[in-house]
Amino acid sequence: MAVETEKKYRLTKEQFDEVLSSLKELDGEFIKEDFEINQLYGGGILEEEKALLRVRKIDKKTILTYKKQIHNDLGVKQHTEYETEVSDVDSIENIIRVLGFKLGMVYEKRRQTWHLQNVEVCLDQLPFGLFMEVEGKISEIGLIEMLLELEDFEVENNTYPKLTYHLGIEKDGVIEARFT
Repeated sequence: MAVETEKKYRLTKEQFDEVLSSLKELDGEFIKEDFEINQLYGGGILEEEKALLRVRKIDKKTILTYKKQIHNDLGVKQHTEYETEVSDVDSIENIIRVLGFKLGMVYEKRRQTWHLQNVEVCLDQLPFGLFMEVEGKISEIGLIEMLLELEDFEVENNTYPKLTYHLGIEKDGVIEARFT
């Protein structure tokens, strides 16, 4: 079982630029920049377990992910997470539908991924704002917070799906947050 541990921040444009500059000054390693389309499915056992099934499309790559939140009082988000690359997106979407799960949400995201020390730092742009996720061990997240001087940054406790639910637009029964 994989456990994802991360802390998320809501950023202003100035903070986004400041973090980007700091990552370069601290010799952070730029890994990649991606455009993602995230499709979230629900229903049945997923609703009972308060879990989600996601199909993430990045260029020609498709990743199927199951996530379930782990509740804690640590100030970071933790999820049980299983994911795998899928070779045939149409088939996996048909399998998901045949199993009775329904598409409930779609959101798009532009993401820059950086490595700084042993931590992954993601600078995200969504249709409703700018964000940063810092993912790693809890102690390493704390170190990166100090290095990037994040003490005055607004922590965002909501997930992107929850934000999309509140800030997206319903279209034909599916909540969407798209750039165009």
